[in-house]
Amino acid sequence: MKQHMLALGLGIGAILITAGQGFAQSQNCAERAAVLDRLANNYGETRQSIGLAANNQVVEVFASQETGTWTITVTLPSGLTCLVAAGQAFETVDEALTPAMLGDPV
Repeated sequence: MKQHMLALGLGIGAILITAGQGFAQSQNCAERAAVLDRLANNYGETRQSIGLAANNQVVEVFASQETGTWTITVTLPSGLTCLVAAGQAFETVDEALTPAMLGDPV
């Protein structure tokens, strides 16, 4: 089930990436080590999932189980890491697939 949630999360991340052409020029990007340090030290977030998107971009979800904060990042092949989305109320779910989730008529 975690694989399905990862796929859903990465699909959402891919949509955000596509919608945000040129996001690397924004002020939400920095060297990977600096971004990971800030997420860990300022928000207590650790990596929860990872996947490969178009153009060899690495999409990751970081979250804190204690505070509920979460962040989606995209790391470019150059090593530049960009914040794509962030929020609160993160929780890990483990649900069984239903026909509706698979797009089958109910």
